[in-house]
Amino acid sequence: MAIPPFLAELRSLVGTRPLWLSAACVVVLDDRDRVLLGRRADTGAWALPGGVIDPGEQPADAAARECFEETGVEVVPERLTSVSVSQPVTYQNGDQVQYLELVFRCRVVGGQARVNDEESLEVAWFALDALPELDAYNQDWLAQALAGPGDAAGFRFAGAAGAAGAAGAAGAAGVAGGHGGHATCDI
Repeated sequence: MAIPPFLAELRSLVGTRPLWLSAACVVVLDDRDRVLLGRRADTGAWALPGGVIDPGEQPADAAARECFEETGVEVVPERLTSVSVSQPVTYQNGDQVQYLELVFRCRVVGGQARVNDEESLEVAWFALDALPELDAYNQDWLAQALAGPGDAAGFRFAGAAGAAGAAGAAGAAGVAGGHGGHATCDI
């Protein structure tokens, strides 16, 4: 899997220690209401396209860029549908990360679905009633994106007591508190 230059430089300084990164994922429907998915090269699992947001990059721009880089499909983000935090992830090389995940519902404006980089084994459009197996997190992001256009972006909230407890625990332990979020999108 390709690693962005800024991240390679950062890893040269911090090694495999945990990093907090932002990621943008897309839910793209074509004119036949089929959803665009890619089968990941690292896990073989089908997932929504997406990836790391570069420093200074707008999240919606990153979503469109990642979609094109991975699938060859050009999109315009129309709305933010989900904001979540991933569970901590440890990659095969030992790199540790946790992601702030922003999911956008997008419309197609050009391109042709194809494997467009080394991160995907396959890219395809799927009817909503004939999806391949998706993990629970991709299913959740898809469901939130398919909710009515007037609906606000979905997110998790532990409640006032949970937020106060997480803040207190983070301060006492010197680490960031988690909120039980999602597995990472195709990054």
